[in-house]
Amino acid sequence: MEHVLAVLGFTAVMAFTPGPNNTMLMISGANWGVVPTVPHILGITVGFPLMVFAVGMGLGGVFETYPLLHEILKYVSFAYLLYLAWKLARAGRHDSDGTKQGKPMSFLSAALFQWVNPKAWIMAVSAMALFVPAGSPMLSGVLLLVGASALMSLPSAAAWCLFGTAISRFLDSDRRIAIFNALMALLLVLSTLPTLF
Repeated sequence: MEHVLAVLGFTAVMAFTPGPNNTMLMISGANWGVVPTVPHILGITVGFPLMVFAVGMGLGGVFETYPLLHEILKYVSFAYLLYLAWKLARAGRHDSDGTKQGKPMSFLSAALFQWVNPKAWIMAVSAMALFVPAGSPMLSGVLLLVGASALMSLPSAAAWCLFGTAISRFLDSDRRIAIFNALMALLLVLSTLPTLF
């Protein structure tokens, strides 16, 4: 039981702290609201635990064996996050016909994003190192981490989206939306810099 509580505590802290997923959910909630963001929320809730499972079943070891792959993934991830930040900075403003520019991330995009999310990689690899010690029953340890990740991903994703929705009432002009989105896009980029260096 003590081990289960430790795993739940670790996954809760990692899920609820700021990072690329949570920043993008807050932006999505602020710009489009909860209902249009549900596929994004569910994509994270399914995609991240699947990634944890893959890492637990040996994918993390590939990076230990071939460190160059890890370096390549790191810079590809950062380049993709720069692209996302640029798209998010431009989202939410109104076209001349009154419709909002951009749209929330789809279920598949959010699930696949986990594979280039630096914080997700750090969480998955760290969790395996901390909670699935050598010599322990591997599959049961991995499944515990997958279950805890799924359990914490949904409330975390929903909370960050709702936080964005709460902020949206202050974003009553395209100028405010533009400033908010630009600041959040910058925060998204800054949140990934520590993983590069």
